[in-house]
Amino acid sequence: MALPVVAIIGRPNVGKSSLLNSLSGKMISIVDPTAGVTRDRVSTIMSHDDRYFELVDTGGYGIVDSDALEKHVEGQIFQAISTAAVVIFVVDIREGITPLDQKIAQMIRKHDLKIILVANKADTARQESGAGEFVRLGFGEPICISAQNMVNRSELLEKLYDELDHLPKDTPVHTVMKIAIVGKRNAGKSTFINSLVGSDRVIASEVPGTTRDAVDVHFEKGGKQYMIIDTAGVRKVGKMKDDVEFYGYTRATRSVRRADVVLFMMDATTKISQVDKKLCHLIKEEYKPCIIVVNKWDLAKDFADTEEYSGYFDRVLTGMRYAPIAFTTAVEAKNIQSVLDLTTELYKQATTQITTGRLNKAIEIISEERVGGSRKKGGYPKIYYATQVATNPISILLFVNKPNLFDDMYQRYVTNRLGELLGLEEVPIRLLLRKRGTSRDE
Repeated sequence: MALPVVAIIGRPNVGKSSLLNSLSGKMISIVDPTAGVTRDRVSTIMSHDDRYFELVDTGGYGIVDSDALEKHVEGQIFQAISTAAVVIFVVDIREGITPLDQKIAQMIRKHDLKIILVANKADTARQESGAGEFVRLGFGEPICISAQNMVNRSELLEKLYDELDHLPKDTPVHTVMKIAIVGKRNAGKSTFINSLVGSDRVIASEVPGTTRDAVDVHFEKGGKQYMIIDTAGVRKVGKMKDDVEFYGYTRATRSVRRADVVLFMMDATTKISQVDKKLCHLIKEEYKPCIIVVNKWDLAKDFADTEEYSGYFDRVLTGMRYAPIAFTTAVEAKNIQSVLDLTTELYKQATTQITTGRLNKAIEIISEERVGGSRKKGGYPKIYYATQVATNPISILLFVNKPNLFDDMYQRYVTNRLGELLGLEEVPIRLLLRKRGTSRDE
C-alpha cells in the first residue's frame, strides 16, 4: 500500500519549499527569492511514532513562467492534490489574502481533503495579529509559522499527525536501488524517467533547463521498488545565468554521490562537450557503476551505427571503457526496460563479495604476468596478498612492496585484469595500497 501523501500548495513565493525543508529538517528543495523556482513535485519520506508519509512540495499555482511551462506546473500540482490525504495550504501573512489565494481555496474545496491552513512568514507576534482575515478562506484559523526561522514548526507537525491518525500505519517499501540520471541540458532525462515509470512524473519539455532541482521518483517494476533521481541539466559554470542553475548543478553532483548506479545521458544529435567531460570525471572520481545512455538515437546522423559511436565515445571520453553503452529513444520508450535490467546487473556486480581465496588467485595470475616497473624506476611492483574491504565501489586493499611503484598506468592494468578475472568488467574497482608491515594506507 502506498504511503499517505501530504501536499504543500500555494501561490508562488509564499515559502512552500522553505516549509518542506523546515518540516523535513533537510535541504531538499531549492529555496530562492525568485518566484517559481519549483516546477516539479519534490518529495521526501517523513516519519513520527511509526507513522510514515510522503511530504510533497509543488510549484506555485498561477505562476507566470519564463519558459511558458505554466500548464505543466499546474498539471504537477493537480497530480499532487489528486493523491493527497492532507493538503497544507500556505499563504503569506504579510501580504494578506490575494485573488490567487481565493482561487486556490475554491479549487481545493472541490476535493474531499483534510486542509491545514498555514500563514507563513510570521516572524513576530505582532504579525500574527493579522492572521484573522484568512478565516474568510473557509478553512478555519490558520497556524502562524515562520518556515525560515522554525517558528511554530512543532505545532504544525502535531496538527499534521492528528489529521493522519485515522489512516492505517504502513512502512515504506524497501528500495533495492537508487539510480541517478545526469547529463547536459535537453538530453532527455525527464522524458526517459516518464517513459520508465509510465506517467508524467516530472515535467518534460524541449525547453532547455526545465528541471531545476533533484527530484526523487519512486517506482515499482517486477515487484521491486526503485528510486530514480532526475537532475537539472548541467552546462558550463561560466554560462550559468543565476543561483538557481548553480543550486541545480550542486544537487546533480550530490545525486551522483548518493546513487548506487549512474545513468550518464548523452544526446546522440550533439558532439561530446566539456560539460560531458566534467560529468565523466565526477563519475570516475566517485567510482560509480555507470551506464552511458545515448538518447535520441533515432535522430543521430553523424554515426553509421552503434559501433561507430562507441568508438567515438572511447576516443573522446577516456577512462570509462568499463561502462556499458545503451542506445535509447526515450520519447518512444525504446530500450528503456533493457537499461533498467542493465542497472540491476551492474548493481549486482558492484555489491559482489569476493572470497579471499578467489581474489588472491587472481592476484597471483596478475603477478606472474610481470607487467610494470623497471630497474631504472627503482624496481618492480609486487603484490603479496589482497583483501576486499568494501563494496559499491568494490575496494581492494593490496599489501605491496613499494606503493610508489604502483603508478596510474599499472593500477589501471591491475583493475582491468581484476575485472576480467573476477567477472567484474563493467564496474569500477578501487585499489588501496599498503606497504607490507605498515598500519596505514600509503
